[in-house]
Amino acid sequence: MPNDCLIYLVRHGATAHNLLNPPRMQGRHIDEPLTESGMAQAAQVGAALAAKTIAAVYSSPLRRSMQTAEAVAKHHDLPVTAVEGLAEADVGQWEDRSWVDIEANDNAAYLAFREDPVANGYPGGENLRQVTDRVVDAMNTLAADHLGQHIVVSAHSVVNRLYLGELLCVPIALRRRLPQDNCNLNIIRWRTHKQSVVTVNALNHLSR
Repeated sequence: MPNDCLIYLVRHGATAHNLLNPPRMQGRHIDEPLTESGMAQAAQVGAALAAKTIAAVYSSPLRRSMQTAEAVAKHHDLPVTAVEGLAEADVGQWEDRSWVDIEANDNAAYLAFREDPVANGYPGGENLRQVTDRVVDAMNTLAADHLGQHIVVSAHSVVNRLYLGELLCVPIALRRRLPQDNCNLNIIRWRTHKQSVVTVNALNHLSR
């Protein structure tokens, strides 16, 4: 429809930090590439979108997200445009740490963050309202520039959860419950005065 933008919102493929047990947070300063399995996931989401008519491909500037976007864009002979507002949350002092470690060794800050991640953001980093606001601004700008078209956006776990939660009216403290697996696929129908979430965390395009 001419007044809609259909957004295919993807989380990047797996990195070494994602595959650790337990996983450790990368935030926006650890800029790892995709692993071999992450590249395979990116190839699969690229193949899943190959038959779609895509007008543009956008990405967080971080390498893991750019590599995922490039695996999609090559099927459409398109460049990947990096958008700073889509970068992963700055997790401050919790970078390179797991939630298990943080809960055990930084318990007061952990509990405060879980209770109210706006008033008590990542220590030394962003709070989740700051992240939400910049992501929503970025997504609104991209969608408004592509009314009547389909676009792909490659981003991150926290970024995607916060954006989807905003559209679904989920309280910020509960948005961590929205699943965002590596190289999943979310679909959003964006209109100027109304945004609808069509699909969350689709994984049927990935081999198991």
